[in-house]
Amino acid sequence: MQKLTRIITLTVALLMITGCSYFGVYKRDLPQGNLVTEGMVEQLQTGMNRQQVVGLMGSPLLEAPFDASQWDYVYRLDEAYGGVEQRRVTLTFAGGRVVEIEREGDFSKAPSLSDERGIGPDNETVSTTQGAPLDNVTPDRP
Repeated sequence: MQKLTRIITLTVALLMITGCSYFGVYKRDLPQGNLVTEGMVEQLQTGMNRQQVVGLMGSPLLEAPFDASQWDYVYRLDEAYGGVEQRRVTLTFAGGRVVEIEREGDFSKAPSLSDERGIGPDNETVSTTQGAPLDNVTPDRP
């Protein structure tokens, strides 16, 4: 009986130890920040005002808290089973106009964004239901 208890205990312990490492943990790519592409950066020019920059690049991820003359657009992609890709564009303003554009990172290739298949409706389903009338839908009212 003691042998059976030892064998069962050892088997359970081995299963618990190997169970955690045998089947890897699911990871996914984690994009963060402003998506900055080479085309967007090429359109930036010194002399542009803040509204033109926001229209082209969107609102900045970081704005200097004590001096609003510097905007940072940062994009970071932490690949699940790979490395980290980071891009940064820093714009310096003087008198409401861009005076300096600094680039950091590799803008030559497009960022690899994974396709989220299996989550949410398919593109075909969305396109066929967008024009459908909402007959029996009543709004929620408090």
